[in-house]
Order: sequence, then C-alpha cells, then structure tokens
Amino acid sequence: MIDIELIRNNPDAFKQAIATKRINLDLDRLLLVDEERRLLGKEVNILREQRNRASDLVTSDGPNRASHIAHSKEIGAALVIKEGELKAVELEYHKLMAHVPGLPAEGVPEGADDSGNVEIYRLGEVVKRPFKERDHIELALLNRMVDFEGARFAAGSRAYGLIGDGALLELAVLRFALDHVLAKGFTAVLPPLMVNEAAMFGTGYFPLGEDNAYELEDGKRYLTGTSEVGIVAMQANRTFDGLAVNGAGGDYAALRFAGISTCFRREAGAAGRDTKGLYRVHQFQKVEQVVFCANAAEVSEQEHLRLLKNSEEIVQALELPYRVVAVCTGDMGLGQVRKHDIETWMPSRGAYCETHSCSTFHDFQARRLGIRYIDADGKKKYVHSLNNTAIASPRILIALLENHQNQDGTINVPIALRPYLGGREVLGG
Repeated sequence: MIDIELIRNNPDAFKQAIATKRINLDLDRLLLVDEERRLLGKEVNILREQRNRASDLVTSDGPNRASHIAHSKEIGAALVIKEGELKAVELEYHKLMAHVPGLPAEGVPEGADDSGNVEIYRLGEVVKRPFKERDHIELALLNRMVDFEGARFAAGSRAYGLIGDGALLELAVLRFALDHVLAKGFTAVLPPLMVNEAAMFGTGYFPLGEDNAYELEDGKRYLTGTSEVGIVAMQANRTFDGLAVNGAGGDYAALRFAGISTCFRREAGAAGRDTKGLYRVHQFQKVEQVVFCANAAEVSEQEHLRLLKNSEEIVQALELPYRVVAVCTGDMGLGQVRKHDIETWMPSRGAYCETHSCSTFHDFQARRLGIRYIDADGKKKYVHSLNNTAIASPRILIALLENHQNQDGTINVPIALRPYLGGREVLGG
C-alpha cells in the first residue's frame, strides 16, 4: 500500500496520478473513509479501556460488584457495535487503498495509452532487402521451426509448438540473455509459476490485472505472467542488510536476480488482435531481471538505467534495430513510477514493436509485501524494486527471423548466438 500519510499530505499529487493513469478511484472518498476509520479507532480504544477498568472493578470493588457487571455489559454491547462499524469502514478503506497508484516520476510523459509514448532514440539500421521479404510465419514454416496446426489442436487458439531449429533458436536466445546478465552479477532463480493471491496483490498485478491472469480451478492460485511475481514475493517479510547508501560518495549495493520461467497471459484485452503467428500468445519463455535497492530515488534511477542498458546490449548483440521509448502515464501499471520499453523492428509489421519493458516501482511492492532493509542509521526502510525483460520469446524470434532472412529463406545466425547453436552460421536450407 502507498503510505497513507503521503496521501494525506499530497492529495493533489495523487489526484493527478489517478487521472493521468486512468484509475477509477475517488480519492476524496478515500480520505473521508480514512478520517472515519481514525475516529472509530479512537472510539473503540476508549471503549476497550473503559471495559478493562470496569472488569477490574468487578473483582476489586465487591460491594458494588453487580453494578460494575451491569456497566461492563453495557460497555461491551457498545463496543461490539463500534467494532462492527470499524470493521466495515476498514474493509472499504483497504479496498480503496489497493487502487491508489504510485506517483509517476518527474519527466514521465502524460498520455492516454501507448500512442502517448515518446521515442527517446533508436539504434541499428533498418535494412530494405532487394528481394520480397517473408514474414516470420512463412520463414518458420519453411524451415520447419514451428507447428501451429498440431499445437492448436492440442491447446486451442494462439497456441504454437517450436520444433527443430525453432526450439534450438529459442533456447540459444534464452541462454545467451541469461549468461549476459549473470556476467553482470545477477543470481539465477527458477521461481514458482503458480502463486497465491497475496503474491499477485503484493507485486501490483491485482487489483486491475485479474482479467489477464489464468486462475486455477481451486480459485486460490494463479499462473504468473512473469517471473518477477515469484521472485519479488519470495522476499516477503524479509529484512536485508547491506543495501544502505554509504558515505558521501553514495556507494551502495543491490540485490539482483535473473528469473527464468515459462509465462502465461490470457491477453484478454487483445481479443481478435494478432491471432496468427508468434506475436501475441498465451504461453512464452522469459528471462527477467529483478532488482532490490535502497529507498532513494537517485539509486533506483541508476538501477533503472543499468537494467535498460543490459537489455539494449542483448538486442545489439542480436544485431537487431530497435528504439527506446519513455512510456506515458496512461500506459503504465498501477505501481510503476517510471517505465521504458525497448521496441524492436519487425519488418512484416512495418513497425518497432515492444519486446522489453523496464519498470521502477519505488517502495510500492515492498510496502505490500513487507520487504525492508537496515539503513545506515540503523532504521528499517522499505526497499525500492525494479524489473526489466532480458529477453522474451517467441516474440523476439519474429525480429530475429525477419531481420536476418536471406532470399532463399534461410536465416543468418548472429555471431553472439553461434556458440549456443554448435557454431552454425545459417539455419534452414
């Protein structure tokens, strides 16, 4: 949860965030309920103290015992009513608080949706080939890299099965990305893929993200759409040492994890869009970077840029043209305060398309999950958390196949991937 004191002291800032993030929340109602909750809490505490004093008199003032018992019962009856009122108010309070968004950082562009995202720069040359280019579906089928028909019989719409060189290419991409971030000091994690509601709420995917999550039949667990959920929730109620910012130079440490997982998303908001091919699928593989650092905006901003750089280095090594965009308020999640996307060029779509997302949450997730550290002054503080895609497949395969195709339909292998494919320079043929 956002710190209620911060909301009380900065209502206009949060109203602005609610408006620009397009959140359905009446902040004035929240503040009214908060005041009612505080007043009822005081009344309940007073009644409890009165009941305790009356109970003491029942045993200490024998001659007036009957009177004290009657008075104690009167107080008890009033207390039951007030506790019921407080419980109802607290229920509404927590429901409203769950929808309070993180405040966008300074410089985040305002916009209603992804059309409001702002390009910062682009790198890599978009090549126009002197032959008719094939799209990734044609290339994958021509080179026997994918089985759509069989997979859709087995699993329904948007299903696919990578086979042969398609499977090997995906594994090569995943392992290359993993090795790249491990060399940067990240710790590999295979997190749980089935999590409870507390994990989904704690990481900010609930509320508002229920429609995109697969709920299992028992109604108590969900399939995750990113390993971030499992990794962050694994740290719940922990207090870390060694994350404090030290000295005038601002030296600090951070906990950095690389999650490897299969991911599941219903894509409920994309019904009827991109139903063919590998662009928008229900199941995919991802290597995710997750970071915990000190509760200081300048520190988490440094970590954000470091995560973004890691992913850019991966895309550059794959020899793919891309651009980086600053994500606008209307395209950000509830808890995100800063977000950048990497969009990689996909010739068949004639556009740069999202392949990576880098997000900073400040202490939004940490407050929900109770993740703290010991600061330099010995006090407990909530950590800042961040995450960024290192690589996600099969979407990245679209860019790889289409940007590295030859006239005969074969695929050139980027130099960085060759060690993971037995030294092969070309796939197919």
